[in-house]
Amino acid sequence: MNANSRQPAPPVEVTDLTCRYGAYTAVDRASFTVAPGELFALLGTNGAGKTTTIETAIGLRRPASGTARVLGRDPFRHRRELAGDVAVIGQETGFADDLTCAETLRLWTDLHRLAPRLELLERVDLAHRAAVRVGALSGGERRRLDLALAVATAPSVLFADEPTTGLDPASRRRTWGLLRELTAQGTAVVLTTHYLDEAAELAGHVAIMDRGRIARFGTVAEITSSYEARITMRPKPFDPIALPALAGRTAVDDGLLTIRTTALQADLHRLLDWAAREGVELADLKAGPATLDEIFAELESEPAPAN
Repeated sequence: MNANSRQPAPPVEVTDLTCRYGAYTAVDRASFTVAPGELFALLGTNGAGKTTTIETAIGLRRPASGTARVLGRDPFRHRRELAGDVAVIGQETGFADDLTCAETLRLWTDLHRLAPRLELLERVDLAHRAAVRVGALSGGERRRLDLALAVATAPSVLFADEPTTGLDPASRRRTWGLLRELTAQGTAVVLTTHYLDEAAELAGHVAIMDRGRIARFGTVAEITSSYEARITMRPKPFDPIALPALAGRTAVDDGLLTIRTTALQADLHRLLDWAAREGVELADLKAGPATLDEIFAELESEPAPAN
């Protein structure tokens, strides 16, 4: 293969990344790749390794081993060269408190030699706060200003570390809309979030980190389909002995029947046929695949992996 036919490097490529704080391993051999125009979500509880992974990928720390590459470059060695193409929404903002929102956005676009984009304040619901000093903004308003600055540069890669923390539901939806616009324009987005519905709504691929390792990886559908589905109901009248033969496991708690099954459609069909035949009302019937919340809870209950 000649140089002219070589494929461009992925926007983000993490390979066997390990990060340590002294003897403590915060990230343990993590690997993932993010394609252009993809939103990739890193999920995990506090201390799972998400923020350390992001900090390494944006060049704030050197890995103990393994590599992180952004647009084909080492972000620790080439932070200045990458600055124009990479935007970051961190957990802590670094705005000058004495500048207004409008002045902050103008300064940011001037630094990047871009035309002012004050309309972005309206997009993040800060137009009415344009003349307010940053020091007077709430935490949620600062997060929205941070998002406006990130979007203003039309980056090739955006790292967003819990960008909707502290936002009200309407602001979260606006943020989702802006992130979708960025990916539609070809931006690769790496998102960390505590909100599982956010990952399910936005992400192409998801990695669930647990105690420094990537414990689960794939699309949301792929991850949830690898777990037992749930059927819950309150049959009236109910005699557990009269239930039809099911592929799944059944449990009853205070009149609530729960069935965990890998054959959701078949078991649900048997239950509906049984209820119609026996005249049983299936009150509060719910059926669906495992949720990310349930997968999180199951991972947390598992013993720590052996080194």
